[in-house]
Amino acid sequence: MVKKKKKSHLPLRLNLLFFVIFLLFSVLILQLGVVQILYGQDAQDEINRTEQVTSQTPVPRGRMFDRMGNLIVDNEAQLAITYTPRKHVQPEDNLKLAKELVEFLEMDTDSVSERNMKDFWILENHEKAFSRLTPEDLEGDDLDQYYAALDYVTEDDLDEITNEDMKVIAIKRELDQAYELTPHIIKRDQVTQEEYAIIAENLNQFPGINVTTDWERDFLYDGTFRNYIGSITTSRQGLPSDDLEYFITRNYNRNDRVGRSGIEEEYELSLKGHKEVREHITDSSGNVVTSELVREGERGKDLVLSIDIELQERLDQIVQEELETAIEMYPEENRFMNNAMAVMMDPNTGEVLAISGQDYDRDAEEDETPFSDESFRVIYDSHLPGSSIKGATLLAGLDSGVVSPDEVINDRPIKIAGDEEKSSIRDMGNVNDIDALRRSSNIYMFFIAMRMGGEFNYSYGDSISYDQQGYVDMVNYFKQFGLGVSTGIDFPYEGTGVSGDGDQAYELIDFAIGQYESYTTLQLAQYVSTIANGGYRIAPSLVKQIHSSGETEKLGPIYSVNEPKVLNKLGVSDDHLDRVHEGFRQAFQEEGGTAYYQFNDVDYSPAGKTGTAEDYVFIDGQRHYVQNLTLVGYAPHDQPEVAFAVVVPHTGVISGGESQHPINLTIGRRALDSYFELQEEREEDLEDELEDNEVIDDENDLEDIDEVDNLEQE
Repeated sequence: MVKKKKKSHLPLRLNLLFFVIFLLFSVLILQLGVVQILYGQDAQDEINRTEQVTSQTPVPRGRMFDRMGNLIVDNEAQLAITYTPRKHVQPEDNLKLAKELVEFLEMDTDSVSERNMKDFWILENHEKAFSRLTPEDLEGDDLDQYYAALDYVTEDDLDEITNEDMKVIAIKRELDQAYELTPHIIKRDQVTQEEYAIIAENLNQFPGINVTTDWERDFLYDGTFRNYIGSITTSRQGLPSDDLEYFITRNYNRNDRVGRSGIEEEYELSLKGHKEVREHITDSSGNVVTSELVREGERGKDLVLSIDIELQERLDQIVQEELETAIEMYPEENRFMNNAMAVMMDPNTGEVLAISGQDYDRDAEEDETPFSDESFRVIYDSHLPGSSIKGATLLAGLDSGVVSPDEVINDRPIKIAGDEEKSSIRDMGNVNDIDALRRSSNIYMFFIAMRMGGEFNYSYGDSISYDQQGYVDMVNYFKQFGLGVSTGIDFPYEGTGVSGDGDQAYELIDFAIGQYESYTTLQLAQYVSTIANGGYRIAPSLVKQIHSSGETEKLGPIYSVNEPKVLNKLGVSDDHLDRVHEGFRQAFQEEGGTAYYQFNDVDYSPAGKTGTAEDYVFIDGQRHYVQNLTLVGYAPHDQPEVAFAVVVPHTGVISGGESQHPINLTIGRRALDSYFELQEEREEDLEDELEDNEVIDDENDLEDIDEVDNLEQE
């Protein structure tokens, strides 16, 4: 029997394999076709994708002028190196750029932090750094892993960093702070001409780096009014963290410089200007394809301050000289006296004309000035005012009806059960309301206080009736003058004094003569201005006008005006207010007035009130009794154009004696003299200028006549 030959299955398997391969290729070709036909344009669009990005470049801040047009704060140009990163820049890119720049740019390394050094070390030792991560660390995302790697960087690792590396880190630190497509200053202070020139010549080697000029605040009167101008942040400090959200919502960048104190802070939105805005088109790699200017930058608006810088300088000098005189003439009596404060303002508008606070350093070296500008104390520090507030006490008494105009009270010592005897500086006999201000009767004010507290039948040595509502009523009267409340000044912060609760009758009595609650010098100035202008409490102001930035160095057109802001009107009659006016006038101009011997020979008709308050200081755990000397006033008394307040704390006395130098009066007298002398000097200068212009006009007229005659002859 012949056996059949076995048939091979190999060709069948090969055919099956080829068929599967054919199907796979068919599917692949089909898929490619689908991609090409249906999604080809999308793929090409992704390759050609561009993105529109907006960048903003800061501009110089607005300038500040005084009320006479004198420039006070300007912008000083400075050489600067900037960095404008493209989109999607990585830390590795900035490190590479920093290594290239370090040969040409000297950078201070003091600001380099340990974190900056760790970041640098990880970039330089990436594999080594991440090899230290534990399995648990690797379970986190990329950011978590990076923070874990930071924790594993050791002191030995950081010791590997050289001085040259530190310079690289310092540059990279600045590069890292830049926002994409937005110029960021990486060096401004002390850019040398050589650095500027070398980098300018090699800009093509440093992507994003440019040379430019930036600005820094230039204070033309740095020795005066500096406390009120304030300061701005650096680009490194950027936006204050406490106000970050406020600024971000107003289109600020995090590294923008903003006002952080004083007028710079208060008027930040006016001073900042409008940034230059550009729109950039970038490709998918972040490279800028086109750039178009959307809005030109506009420098910040200029401020015209209420301050008269000439008067300001004179007031500073007066306060310094009188402070030094009082300390050097009576070093033992005035050994706790260190500073003096004064402010002058227009009582009709609230405009602050000059504001001075000087501190005297007894330990200053011979070649150093012993004075420092601490004018911020005028609105921050509060002190017992003494009798200078008796105008408010009298008006409270007259308006509440507890005393009547021209009512006579016998000025003699009083004593309330449980309290010490109280009196005026001397027994005055019978005095009326005007006499009480002229001669500064404490007793008259005590009776007003007792009656407001409910006591109308006082008897020496006995206890008295007391209703605390009397204290509340007196406080409310004082608040109408701005005593104990905010003055409303256009400044970021001011003190409002120290108030009490008036639980006891003696506290109301002390309150009536300025021996209980304390006030700032500015509050006293607002108080006396309210009396001077007929009863209107007006908010003090440091800025008169805001001007749009001009094309020249001169002021541009007016943008806005700070009109006088009336906070309230005194709720007292004009007749009662006239009584206080007359008492204040007599205190300065009539014999027996507490300021008569200092002001009786002037021709500008001043009015006001002196004050002396008993106070104490703690030195080395011991209480030492001193005095606060104050003075408030205005002139001329019938048409006031200037008001002032002076406060000199901790004068005079050890264990109850008196100061030998009336520094409050000498400062006040010289301040008013300077104000009116300055007005007279300016009037004379104006007259001379007008005469000169008339002479020029006359000469021009003669020339015109000669020309006409010549023409007629021809």
